Order: sequence, then structure tokens, then C-alpha cells
Amino acid sequence: MTENKRAKLALAAITAGAALILTPDAAFAQDAANAAAGSGLTGMGGAIGAGLAVIGAGLGIGRVGGSAVEAMARQPEVAGRINTAMIVCAAMIEGAALFAVVVGFLALG
Repeated sequence: MTENKRAKLALAAITAGAALILTPDAAFAQDAANAAAGSGLTGMGGAIGAGLAVIGAGLGIGRVGGSAVEAMARQPEVAGRINTAMIVCAAMIEGAALFAVVVGFLALG
């Protein structure tokens, strides 16, 4: 199995696990007040989701930075433009990760 297929399989497993962790309160709730409280496994799902968002952002920014440094080494004359594009991409990744962390913390509730 190639590394790309393994990565896709791992991502699918993590996504399915996160979906299962985030939804059990609604499925197993005894009454509507319990389901809306955001306690139990839903809170743990929010914490896991926030953690996964931080891990994903770290991996994404690391990959962007590594690729940018490699590109600057290959073409030093455009290093300024590459650096600017890298910073913009890293800021976008951080923004998406911050939004995901906030949503995860809101699930803690």
C-alpha cells in the first residue's frame, strides 16, 4: 500500500472516529435537556476535535515552511515573493485552525 493511500485511510478513520465521538449524546439521550447540555462524550469530542485542529495546523504550516525553504534554495532570486506567499498561506492555515479550535471548545459547553 502506498504512503498516499495510507494517509487517506488514516484520515478517513480519524474523521469517522471524530463523527462517532461527536454524536452519541443525541443518539443515547434520555431527554431533550440531556442532549442540549453538551456533557459527556460530546465534550470529549470537542476536546479531541480541538486537538486534531491544532495537530493539523502544525502539520500544514510545517509542510508550507519546508516547501518554501526548498523553493528558496532552488531559486534564491525569488525568495522574497516565496516568503510573502508562505506567510499568507500560514496565516490562512492558522485562521482555519483557530476557528476549528473555537468550535471544538464551544462543544465543551
